[in-house]
Amino acid sequence: MNVVPDTSVVIDGRVSATIEDGQFEGATISVPEAVVAELEAQANDGLDSGWDGLSELQRLADLADEGRISLEYVGDRPNAIERGHASEGEIDALIRDIAEDLGATFLTSDIVQAEVAQAKGLEVEHVSPEIREVGTLTIEEFFDDQTMSVHLRAGAVPKAKRGELGEMRYEEIADEPLDEETIDEYAREIVDGAKESHDGFIELSEPGMKIVQFRDYRIAIGRPPFSDGIEITAVRPIAQTDIEDYENADELKERLLERQRGVLISGAPGAGKSTFAQAVARFISNNDYAVKTMEKPRDLQVGPEITQYTELAGEMEKTADALLMVRPDYTIYDEVRKTDDFEVFADMRLAGVGMIGVVHATRPIDALQRLVGRVELGMIPQVVDTVVYIEAGEVDTVYDVRTEVKVPAGLTEEDLARPVIQVTDFETGEPDYEIYTFNRQVVTVPLNDEEGGPGSESGVDRIAKQEIEREIRSVARGYVDVDLKSQDKAITYVEEDDISSVIGKGGGRITDIENRLGIDIDVRTHDENPNYGAGSGGSGGGAGGNVAGSQPGEMVTPEITSRHIVIPVDGSHGETVEVQAGGDYLFTATVSRGGEIQVSRGSAIADDLEQAIDRKDPITVVPS
Repeated sequence: MNVVPDTSVVIDGRVSATIEDGQFEGATISVPEAVVAELEAQANDGLDSGWDGLSELQRLADLADEGRISLEYVGDRPNAIERGHASEGEIDALIRDIAEDLGATFLTSDIVQAEVAQAKGLEVEHVSPEIREVGTLTIEEFFDDQTMSVHLRAGAVPKAKRGELGEMRYEEIADEPLDEETIDEYAREIVDGAKESHDGFIELSEPGMKIVQFRDYRIAIGRPPFSDGIEITAVRPIAQTDIEDYENADELKERLLERQRGVLISGAPGAGKSTFAQAVARFISNNDYAVKTMEKPRDLQVGPEITQYTELAGEMEKTADALLMVRPDYTIYDEVRKTDDFEVFADMRLAGVGMIGVVHATRPIDALQRLVGRVELGMIPQVVDTVVYIEAGEVDTVYDVRTEVKVPAGLTEEDLARPVIQVTDFETGEPDYEIYTFNRQVVTVPLNDEEGGPGSESGVDRIAKQEIEREIRSVARGYVDVDLKSQDKAITYVEEDDISSVIGKGGGRITDIENRLGIDIDVRTHDENPNYGAGSGGSGGGAGGNVAGSQPGEMVTPEITSRHIVIPVDGSHGETVEVQAGGDYLFTATVSRGGEIQVSRGSAIADDLEQAIDRKDPITVVPS
């Protein structure tokens, strides 16, 4: 009897299994060179399927040495063109041709191959891939009731994150380091378990990296050249909560069931965002809402009634298109990080789907600010109307987000009314922030002094001083200092030679500036400033600069072109930042999608920036 196996059944290890069962004992196993070439290519790419197939060939060689079968390699290796069209069935066709030429039984675990071979008149033996019940993985033995994650690396002592939410400790959990052979054995057991168990699947498989979902565990396996050694990181949820366990539970439940909402669940890594998202998902699902998830990787612990989706053809945008056909009431998006994620979140929300996104943020307002520049400002409250900030496993802050046409807090002139996004504390009903456009810049203004501490300027004061300074410096050549006396009055100190330029003929220029800003401005010389020379000196800063200058910043190197000064800002696109020179404030801007700020040459801001560059002042960018 002659048997020709294809690649699928060799990878599955079912050739040796059928021989050991006695079905093909004594047969001649003719392995096509095309199968060997495919396995070799997969192994060279770092794919476990290639190594599994090569291990099966070694088992067949051992069976041949024992005299239980005859083993031969037949046919020619496929050429480059045939290998390039493997996905179109060229290699499969070569293997079928060999079985036909030899009059052999064609052995496969690929149902498509089996159907095609039968249609061509071959004698076919189709064996289904064996799925067995997988017991406990070795890595599970490193976990206890308080372990959130286990970190294994060749040559290092195993470590784990253990403790209560918000009080995690990263500690050693063994006495001796693991050798490479042991950790490689763990990795293969994990991958095999995911393949063989209905409780597991391989989420991602790339050369050097595999992400496996096995029962409650999400396991990442890194190998060279992606990592510099074999590494396994296994994570699992350590708590499962109900929404009733959280503060403001009744109000939140009523809000979620009232209508489909746009919610951002934010917090620092390990704060319990996903745990809260799971509780919300179970609650709204139990209240007769159709709920789906969008995750990469899929690791939320939800019930079987909630379908978990990942990237479709490598794009969450395509997943969103598919979900819009399904029309869920709510979709949990875990995690929203990149610009594309925010755009998909916004598109689905504006299509009428309730959206709950999980976002990394160190302050409650930061989650909302990440939408600025990514979503049109006026649309933000339609995309996100609720922000929930989680800290140490508890609901710390809940914000209500809505738009109102009004004069921004701190300004007085009625003609300065504009659409203002009000961010209100859900519990107290008091507004904490306002977001609006001021002089073509998007600003986020805190409405209390808590962030800056006692004696600090309010956000409104700081913005007002910056804008007054910007306007005066557009017509003054010397140093400008601003002293804000009240919400509608300020004193500006300039060089004596600049007095006439700033005031203008008949006071016309300063009147125009006052009308634009809605603030009365008294113009004086520096000699009249009681604080002159006592902390306000230096070029180009002003009082506003001293506040900003105390913050740490990222050093940047501007590029001067014929029309612009271009400031590169890595990793901050869509964010609002302050640009400083020598620690002194220059201006506020929103970083473009290309990760840069462009300032048109010839403007007052550009002149100041060029002067700072000429003086070799360090140029820094500070989060606003």
